[in-house]
Amino acid sequence: MLNVRTSLKSTIAAAFAALMIAGTMTPSVASAQDRGRNERDRGDRDRGGDRDRGRHDGNHDRRPSWGGDRHWGGPPRYVVVNPRPRYYRPYYVPRQRYYNSVRVYRPYGPVYPGFGFYYRDNDAARFLGLTALIIVAFNQFNEAQQRAHEEAMIQATNAQIGEEIIWDEGGRRGSVTPTREGTTDDGRQCREFQQNVTIGGKETEAYGTACMQRDGSWQVVDN
Repeated sequence: MLNVRTSLKSTIAAAFAALMIAGTMTPSVASAQDRGRNERDRGDRDRGGDRDRGRHDGNHDRRPSWGGDRHWGGPPRYVVVNPRPRYYRPYYVPRQRYYNSVRVYRPYGPVYPGFGFYYRDNDAARFLGLTALIIVAFNQFNEAQQRAHEEAMIQATNAQIGEEIIWDEGGRRGSVTPTREGTTDDGRQCREFQQNVTIGGKETEAYGTACMQRDGSWQVVDN
């Protein structure tokens, strides 16, 4: 009888030990799965961060948190090309200069004061920083064509996201479209712009991002 009791106790103890082992092992497996899932999620986030860093050159305080993507479903807007004002006489200016602490940088195409159909720097002060978005295709533009493109850029700063602003001047045409918008950590409004230029049937596409400064001027951030 004693042997039966001892055997029964041993069996119960063994079963209890097995349950304890199973109970302690199960959370460990789950934890390992959770860790694996968390690491994958973290990896996905990191890869997304790498993409953003690639687009904005690692400037965390200047990198926007995007809150809107293309949603415009209406027709495109067409730029009305204005004639030069009578007072305007074109003259050369440096490719890189500063106007009221705003960096003006036109690496391609003709160089001139103002931006778009603003022919004076003082009138164009809010948009002069957008000159950094100029692309190499502009080497084939004359001043009137480049100003038409710049006017499309100006209109794109307050257009609907996804609204295409089209310009056509002297045999050259193109468009500017705000593709998404967001804000920086310090609350500045930012927009990403898509530029399309067609020359001789060949289309060139480029993207750039600019943020509005405290004084209302636009400044390009690195992509």
